[in-house]
Amino acid sequence: MTDPAPPPRHSFVADVVTGVADAFRPVVRLLDRFGDHVILMGRALAWLPRRPFRPGTYLEACEYIGVGSLPIVLLVGLFTGMVMGLQAVFAFRQFQLESFAGGTTGLALAVELAPVLSALMLSGRAGAGIATELGTMRITEQIDALESMAVSPLQFLILPRLVAGMLMAPILSLLFFIIGMAGCYFMTVVVNHVDHGQFVLHTRDLLSSSDVLQGMIKSIVFGLIVILIGCYQGFNAAGGGRGVGLGTTRAVVYSSVAVLISDYFLTDILLRVMSSDGGGR
Repeated sequence: MTDPAPPPRHSFVADVVTGVADAFRPVVRLLDRFGDHVILMGRALAWLPRRPFRPGTYLEACEYIGVGSLPIVLLVGLFTGMVMGLQAVFAFRQFQLESFAGGTTGLALAVELAPVLSALMLSGRAGAGIATELGTMRITEQIDALESMAVSPLQFLILPRLVAGMLMAPILSLLFFIIGMAGCYFMTVVVNHVDHGQFVLHTRDLLSSSDVLQGMIKSIVFGLIVILIGCYQGFNAAGGGRGVGLGTTRAVVYSSVAVLISDYFLTDILLRVMSSDGGGR
């Protein structure tokens, strides 16, 4: 009877290489998905100057993304402004500086809260809806039918939604800011009896047009991110109804995380640009 063969020996270098590859595999997968999204966006935007233009599809996308998201954005904006105003009055009153509540709240709303929160609302409603709609079209072979009729799904389905997202997101953010300031004014001046003139004076001193412009620029990027991820998840859905549901969930989670991460880098870039060209206060 012969002895069993010894187990294969692995060299130390091979084990290290395998360990490093395993450690970086999630990063490689993340970069791969990022590249897929960029390619999808580039292929869709390449159809922008090409006929047929189909303006009705753009209007329908603007109506779904912008008008359809308006009630939830206004509701969240109103109560965000009211809460911010209430907290600011409570904090500043300890130093008898409650008249600054309007300016600080306006600055926070214009630069951060309005673009970020409206983008998150857009993700939960429009991004999820687009992923579900396109995913259903994918698994029921409606997208394949469009291709068989020589209609580009990128031009007919993806491009109008991307353009509408970039157009509607800054409008929703601006309306969020306006209704938020109205809520702040109500809680500060009407409820807590802060002087109206001081409220307006300090708001004008602390808040500049460049702050609102920063929020608008962020919103354009956030709108593109949210709608692009929703389109990607729906366009590449597979596995029947469960696959569509998973794609919808991923669209909301991925776009929300992407908005918050990109907000850091956009804030850093915009602060440098605005301060270098004199756009700051």
